[in-house]
Amino acid sequence: MNTRLTSPSALVLALATAGVIGAVGAGAYTSAVSAPTNATPIAAAPAMVTLPDFSTITTRDGPAVVNISVTGTAKASDTEAAAEMQGIDPDDPMFQFFRRFQGQMGPRGQQRDVPVRSQGSGFIVSPDGLIMTNAHVVKGAKEVTVKLTDRREYRAKVLGADAKTDIAVLKIDAKNLPTLALGNTKDLKVGEWVLAIGSPFGFESTVTAGVVSAKGRSLPDDSYVPFIQTDVAVNPGNSGGPLLNTRGEVVGINSQIYSRSGGYQGVSFAIPIDVAVQVKDQIVATGKATHARLGVAVQEVNQAFADSFKLDKPEGALVSNIEKGGPGDKAGLKAGDVIRKVDGQPIVSSGDLPAVIGQQTPGKKVTLEVWRQGERQELSAKLGDASDKPTQIAKADSAAGQGKLGLALRPLQPQEKREAAIENGLLVEDVAGPSAIAGVQAGDVLLAINGTPAKSLEQVREVVAKADKSVALLIQRGEDKIFVPVRIG
Repeated sequence: MNTRLTSPSALVLALATAGVIGAVGAGAYTSAVSAPTNATPIAAAPAMVTLPDFSTITTRDGPAVVNISVTGTAKASDTEAAAEMQGIDPDDPMFQFFRRFQGQMGPRGQQRDVPVRSQGSGFIVSPDGLIMTNAHVVKGAKEVTVKLTDRREYRAKVLGADAKTDIAVLKIDAKNLPTLALGNTKDLKVGEWVLAIGSPFGFESTVTAGVVSAKGRSLPDDSYVPFIQTDVAVNPGNSGGPLLNTRGEVVGINSQIYSRSGGYQGVSFAIPIDVAVQVKDQIVATGKATHARLGVAVQEVNQAFADSFKLDKPEGALVSNIEKGGPGDKAGLKAGDVIRKVDGQPIVSSGDLPAVIGQQTPGKKVTLEVWRQGERQELSAKLGDASDKPTQIAKADSAAGQGKLGLALRPLQPQEKREAAIENGLLVEDVAGPSAIAGVQAGDVLLAINGTPAKSLEQVREVVAKADKSVALLIQRGEDKIFVPVRIG
């Protein structure tokens, strides 16, 4: 028996599934053709998802976005290195932004001041002319000109700039200006639509859109910012412009991109507006922003470290070095501690710690949850001022390999201890196997293994014998101390 595929119910289902008609179309069809009473009910077509209409936001909020032109000076070696890397003439106004986004500099030569010109974006936050932008947009500025969308131009005063968060505040002498509403980054969701308005390559009032790719990104630039990552097209000239949600609220300030070409390649970063506003308020009140510090060097906790320290998962900031007499030292922190929380806020990656601490006020007391010798402990720390000495993040070599430790060790002589300013340690005379693969070098000094001070060869053997998959070696190399995870099984 042949089955007809054009029965009313089958036809409606096929068309709706194919997207030819939606729920309304299906309803119109079935009202004209009666389906059999014993037919299986047809599920309603899923509601259509519509894209946001960015034209309304652009029309309403675009006039509050400004173009910023800067003239100033820079060191000749910096300028020439940036231009050389990108093949750009040093007099081209775009070379400064390519240098910023590329994040790498050539060798330094003779230092001399040369005139430079650059462009960026910003947005108005008060009717009397208060403007927010990036600190790197106005770095070294001698003269700053702000151009509105109605083509009016104003000379701007830089009220202050904070390099740690890359936020600057400008002021122009004007009244009754359009402003942007400020949103809340905490309410921002990954996958949410956002748009940027700015002046990429000098093309004013350019609108680009995308989605939030991630929140709380830590970048290797010694900043105190948990960045918003998006796939919004951001290019040189967009710096300092607003990142808006679908309600037209500013949720971030476009600041950086990751790129191998100098231009947009699908990954851009914005400073959360919560962080930016906190800095802006300090600059308006005092002309500068302050940040707290803990006075420790930290590094990532990978799976090998998690295994070594018996952590349930590879999260936290591993303390590798502590500034003597600093806030962390006074709080009782020790090398080998893993900081898991600050005032209840989780520390997932090592970069989270300077971002969380840096947003605090110097002198504030915070509670640190640390993992020490397989146990959870709480410490209280009074934070210092980052302007005294910034927190440094040490980077460890990645671990790999199987088998025994592969280290030839000997005790330090008294003179060597005095020169290295340490009480205990074993000198690495030769390295092979897993330790060599992990990055340990001859001449390193082994200070501790899995948190146990390395006072003797027998002590090291005992710790290795009890270890499961990996061990964490605290190494002193020159003046630096880092943890190196070594797989042993």
